[in-house]
Amino acid sequence: MKGATDSVAVTVQILDKEYRIACPAEEHDNLLASAQHLNEAIKTIRDNGKVVGADRIIVMAALNITHELLQHRSQKESATQSLGQRIKALQHKVDGALYRGRQLEL
Repeated sequence: MKGATDSVAVTVQILDKEYRIACPAEEHDNLLASAQHLNEAIKTIRDNGKVVGADRIIVMAALNITHELLQHRSQKESATQSLGQRIKALQHKVDGALYRGRQLEL
């Protein structure tokens, strides 16, 4: 029986070349999805024709994907901060209501 840390060999195709990569068994599907996403980004840049050379195309794809990742992180952080502020405001309202309720009991 395989444990959670057992590795499997996965073959992915990027820019018409096959790469065999070892990864944890539970990450198999994520690796395939990542490779597909990278390959699509590379093909988009290559087909656009503005960047020449496989190395440059791959670097541009990596930079674009990294930029997207950083944007998503920033949006997530902003949403988390906004949610935290909303929770504090609700806590303040609840505390105020509870305080007023106690005052009425006295």
